[in-house]
Amino acid sequence: MAIFSQTRARTSAPYSAAVRLPSLRYFGPNWYAMVMGTAIVAGAGAALPVHVPGLRTACTVVWALSALLLVAVLTARAGHWSAHRDQARAHLLDPAVAPFYGCLSMALLAVGGSTMTVGRDVVGHRAALAVDVVLYSAGTAIGLVVAVAIPYLMVVRHRPAPGTASPVWLLPVVAPMVSAALGPLLVPELPAGQWQEAMLLACYAMFGLSLLATLTMLPLIFARLVHQGPLPLALTPTLFLVLGPLGQSTTAVGQLADVAPGAIGTQYASALGAFAVLYGVPVMGFALLWLALAVSMVVRALRGGMTFSMTWWGFTFPVGTCVTGAAGLARHTGLTAFTWLAVALYVLLVSAWAVAGLRTLRGLVNGALLAAPQATRPVTARTT
Repeated sequence: MAIFSQTRARTSAPYSAAVRLPSLRYFGPNWYAMVMGTAIVAGAGAALPVHVPGLRTACTVVWALSALLLVAVLTARAGHWSAHRDQARAHLLDPAVAPFYGCLSMALLAVGGSTMTVGRDVVGHRAALAVDVVLYSAGTAIGLVVAVAIPYLMVVRHRPAPGTASPVWLLPVVAPMVSAALGPLLVPELPAGQWQEAMLLACYAMFGLSLLATLTMLPLIFARLVHQGPLPLALTPTLFLVLGPLGQSTTAVGQLADVAPGAIGTQYASALGAFAVLYGVPVMGFALLWLALAVSMVVRALRGGMTFSMTWWGFTFPVGTCVTGAAGLARHTGLTAFTWLAVALYVLLVSAWAVAGLRTLRGLVNGALLAAPQATRPVTARTT
């Protein structure tokens, strides 16, 4: 009996070490950005105003991957809350981490939207609609709660110091804009009349909520850059987050204008169609200006020694919203220039997604991404 016990101990110990899951203690809400960045590749590809052989099939594969990633991250986050509640509460009270709770909403919405546009080729329209209704409802509810809760915590608990504004602050308030952009997919599925009009106007209300909150924060972010200098190297990719509300709002007004004729009076539908262009073109111009600034800052950070971190996923979803925004402008204006802009941005999106995905996979294999976070490296010189 003793021999059997010793043998069992020798054989089970290595086995347990082999199958033991990595620690989830530092598995924060920022991991939802990986889901968002993957889902937008599928959704933006389906929105392109050009036909590329094989693109639809590739987008379907990417959509399936995003759905699997969503399940995996939701499971891991549930495990995090179950096993490491102290750390989970600490994340909520950390002004650098708490805004990433907005990513949960956007991950649900992005996968739901891509299920309706791409996944229906696999699961059928009825199943895709059911999935989107569930994910859209959950994502919208969470997004509206987060849009209030995180700014509330910033005021009463976080108390960030003056001059510390970060593009990450946009994450909680941009989530309702994603709901506004993806809500039009469900408008035609509702009964005609009051239901469709209510859904349409609710999306415009979320558009306004998110837009005004964004306009409140953007001056703080730019003032921080001007007065305090560049962001720490690891946070430099978060500059791309500013593109999110810009591209997503342009997408939203275009998508809403598409479904307005069947949901609201003719006079309003015509005005909303004009608004999609009158709003979208100037905002897309500013988005391109910010993209040039962000790329310049990233190149500077790379030369200064910036290494990979999960913030690199900021290169994906915001750029994807600019793809769908440009595609909407191409649809509403008929200009080929917007078509080529959408294609160029999509190439940038896919390239960024591939790099971030491969680096994330490598970081998971070697355990670096699940280790305790290190302090961000500050930028000490502003003249180089």
